[in-house]
Amino acid sequence: MLYYLFEYLESLNMPGAGMFQYITFRAGLAVIIALLFGAIIGKQVIKKLQMQQIGEIVRDLGLEGQYAKKGTPTMGGLIIIAAILFPVLLLSKLDNVYIILMIISTLWLGTIGFIDDYIKVFKKDKEGLAGRFKIAGQIGLGLIVAITLFSSDDVFVRERIPDEIVTVQLEDGTSVERMATKDTKSTVTNVPFLKNNRFNYSDLLWFLGDQAEKWGWLIFVVAVIFIITAVSNGANITDGLDGLATGTSAIIGTTLGVFAYLSSNIIYADYLNIMYIPHSEELVVFIAAFIGATVGFLWYNSFPAQVFMGDTGSLTLGGIIGVFAILLRIELLIPILCGIFLVENVSVIIQVSWFKYTKKKYGEGRRVFKMAPLHHHYQKKGYTESKIVTRFWIIGIILAVLTIVTLKVR
Repeated sequence: MLYYLFEYLESLNMPGAGMFQYITFRAGLAVIIALLFGAIIGKQVIKKLQMQQIGEIVRDLGLEGQYAKKGTPTMGGLIIIAAILFPVLLLSKLDNVYIILMIISTLWLGTIGFIDDYIKVFKKDKEGLAGRFKIAGQIGLGLIVAITLFSSDDVFVRERIPDEIVTVQLEDGTSVERMATKDTKSTVTNVPFLKNNRFNYSDLLWFLGDQAEKWGWLIFVVAVIFIITAVSNGANITDGLDGLATGTSAIIGTTLGVFAYLSSNIIYADYLNIMYIPHSEELVVFIAAFIGATVGFLWYNSFPAQVFMGDTGSLTLGGIIGVFAILLRIELLIPILCGIFLVENVSVIIQVSWFKYTKKKYGEGRRVFKMAPLHHHYQKKGYTESKIVTRFWIIGIILAVLTIVTLKVR
């Protein structure tokens, strides 16, 4: 909203109003506003949750210090959602298709998580919202995102045309030769580590010949649904220790911010040989708010936590990360960037699968880990909660650096 106000003031030649045209200025403001907003309202929300006796329901997992968490306010994801949306609504172009998709994704998954937490807290049902309803909601969001990317005229990528050179006039009057480009709607995405770093989902349907491009969107839709569901659930599973999911999400968000800025800048995108995505610069403002909101929430969520985000927060954070990566066409980097989420997810799959297999074969279930997800395995081994979280953060930072390095390592 402020963007349009300052756009009007700039038309009146008001000094300083033009600053709002700069993405870096608005992104910096978004970080600060989200962080302060989350920190300020966080204290009030925590008090309100305590008054309403909206506390964490603790299961007997046999973990040291587990019952000290009993009664800690949950559903703190409401703080994160508010801290993200407030600066986004203030500072971004609200008619931008990418911003619209991110706002819808935030509210959509926030609602699913809120319903799940509501059932757990108020209905006293430890299982919460049935898994099939969660999956249905995630599939629904995946369809919205994929169909919008397919149908919106504002969504396209700028690709190079091989063997065609054009002369470009620069602002200083000089001319340079560059490879010609074209704006197109396609199912192309970036691939890490490869020199020819483009992959088209329609290539999987090579046997359809000329019809491959037409039906490639179906493969893209399935991929979008899978990514959103996997990352959202991965963040949900990771949210088991104070500050773990919050800090990991902040690290991932910072990396996505780098990619958003580079992908929305034609010069950097051309230099790094990544896809230039017109109109995506507003995503920098959104991810800046995301970073500020997670860091602000970490003020209260770090060990020992004064509030838990609950599914309201964890499903939302994971969904935002998944959708954001898809919009930037870097979803194939998710296994690296979101390696913490991936490992946590895989540890549960391995544990459950092996337990069922051995129970069927030997009559008793056996375990690979002392407990799953993986962070509980280390708790069982005697590691303190703060040490586990810190080490996971360090690994997350290493993965983030590796993800950025893929821009040049091919």
